[in-house]
Amino acid sequence: QVQLVESGGGLVQAGGSRRLSCVASGSHFSINYMGWHRQAPGKQRELVAVISSGGSTIYADSVKGRFTISRDNAKNTVYLQMNSLKPEDTAVYYCNCVAIIGLSEYTYWGQGTQVTVSS
Repeated sequence: QVQLVESGGGLVQAGGSRRLSCVASGSHFSINYMGWHRQAPGKQRELVAVISSGGSTIYADSVKGRFTISRDNAKNTVYLQMNSLKPEDTAVYYCNCVAIIGLSEYTYWGQGTQVTVSS
C-alpha cells in the first residue's frame, strides 16, 4: 500500500502563485510516474501534469507555461508550482502515482486539496 498526502491548497488571487506538494509513503515500493489531476465543480477530473521517474514531463495545454511539475525521488515527493493563476484553475487538485510493488503496478490517489482562485 502507498499513501499520498497533498498539501498547499488554499485561496489565492488571480495572477498569484501557489505550490502544491504531495508525499508518498508506504513500504517496499518504488514509484514510476507521479502526477496531478484536478476536478472543478460539475466537470470531469482532468490531467494537469505528470512526471516520470526520469524527469520527463507532460502538461495539459491549459497550464503550459504557467505550471511546473517537479519531484524529489529521494523524498518520494512531487510538487506543482502554479503561477499566473486564473479563476478557471479553481478545482480540487489530486495527486496520483503509479507505484511498483513486487512485479505489479498500482495506481494510488490522494484525498485532494482545494485550490480557489478569486478574480
